[in-house]
Amino acid sequence: MGPVGPVFGERPSFGLPRLTDRPDYRLVGILRIPEIQISPWVSLTRRVLFAVGLLVAATLVVYFGRDGYHDTQGDDLSLLDAAYYSTVSLSTTGYGDITPFTPQARLINTVVITPLRILFLIVLVGTTLQVLTERSRQAFKIQRWRHRVRNHTVVVGYGTKGRTAIDAMLGDGVPAQDIVVVDTDHAVLEAAANAGLVTVHGSAARSDVLRLAGAQHAAAVVVAANRDDTAVLITLTARELNAKAKIIASIRESENTHLLRQSGADSVVVSSETAGRLLGIATTTPSVVDMIEDLLTPEAGFAIAEREVGPDEVGGSPRHLRDIVLGVVRGGTLIRVDEPAVDALEAHDKLLYIRRVQK
Repeated sequence: MGPVGPVFGERPSFGLPRLTDRPDYRLVGILRIPEIQISPWVSLTRRVLFAVGLLVAATLVVYFGRDGYHDTQGDDLSLLDAAYYSTVSLSTTGYGDITPFTPQARLINTVVITPLRILFLIVLVGTTLQVLTERSRQAFKIQRWRHRVRNHTVVVGYGTKGRTAIDAMLGDGVPAQDIVVVDTDHAVLEAAANAGLVTVHGSAARSDVLRLAGAQHAAAVVVAANRDDTAVLITLTARELNAKAKIIASIRESENTHLLRQSGADSVVVSSETAGRLLGIATTTPSVVDMIEDLLTPEAGFAIAEREVGPDEVGGSPRHLRDIVLGVVRGGTLIRVDEPAVDALEAHDKLLYIRRVQK
């Protein structure tokens, strides 16, 4: 592995203010909160109904105060006249053939009709205003999200490894809003946002970018970088920010495993060697590879899961349980099921077992 240097094409900040020190409106475009997807027809129907509601409200206000209005012919206002006046008034057409002439009617027109006219115009040009207010809405969402985000998972890199890791988490029932993606590629971040994930644009080797992703409050950090030196630097930065988070890192070469461990990674996955083993096994026993793929796919078939030891299982052997147990986690250490140390289960043990996934 070569020397660790600048990664993801980032340049040193040279004293520039950190991202976390910026006001929320300056983070729009860097931190993105996913939007709730609504059908255009549903949105249009809502706008039309809201506009009709405003028109009805204005019509009723004018009709109940019709004694304060007169038309050019001096006749009393009917309900149709009130609706007509409300229509031309809210649309700012204003023919002038019906006008308020008493002080009370003019006051009501100022206090009630004018705000309704403004709301009506907002509905009519809602699409344009929606674009103009997008930054304000995103800034408000960012502010609320930054105050609430806790115990989430930060995934660095939305390439093949990162995307597959997120698919596995979603398949295991992790809510999409509990996953934050950090990457430097706008295109992949757009795909992540379309999948309902919170995204942060920037290099995760920078502490302020990880802080913006809430790494200091995260329960886990998944490092799926393309280079091993990048993975080491990101792991060091994440561990410095959060001493308690579980950090899982992926690397290409096994010789760099000890560097990831020393940097603070709890688990290290060697992607190239794992793929190589599967390729070698497939040449002689392809059905074994199929079974491994089945175990690693949470959506159907079998899956490897973890659960607490039940009260009635304490003291018993994991080999005698109805579930197929592969190992026992005791004190944070994984022990294989055939080891004598786990012949008798303890109250705080956890079981790694094969679970049948219901379609």
